[in-house]
Amino acid sequence: MITVTDSAIRQLRSLVADNAGYRGKGLRIFVETGGCAGMQYGMQFDHAKEGDLHIQREGVEVLIDEYSSEFLKDATIDFTDGLTGAGFKITNPNVTRSCGCGSSFEMSRESR
Repeated sequence: MITVTDSAIRQLRSLVADNAGYRGKGLRIFVETGGCAGMQYGMQFDHAKEGDLHIQREGVEVLIDEYSSEFLKDATIDFTDGLTGAGFKITNPNVTRSCGCGSSFEMSRESR
C-alpha cells in the first residue's frame, strides 16, 4: 500500500488549479535506473495508462506504473515546504542505502 499525505494532496490540488495543462492528468511517480546509488525517482504530470495504480483523492490522482509499484511498496509520498526547500518527498522503507546528495537510492533484492 502506498500512502499519499494530506499535504501532498493539497499541493497537487493547487498545482492542477494553477496550471491548465495539468487538468485531466495525474502526478506520475516512477522509479528508474540512474544516480550514484543505482535507482532514482521521477515525477511528471501524465495521462493514466493501462496497468497503472491509481490513487485518487479530493479530485486529484497519483499514478504509478506496475514496474515502479514494486519498488514503492509501503512508501509514503509527502509534500514539505520548509527552510531547506519545498518539494515532494518519498519515504520508502525498502531503501537500504541512499547517496550523499539524497537523489538516488539502492534497494535490497528481497524488497523487490
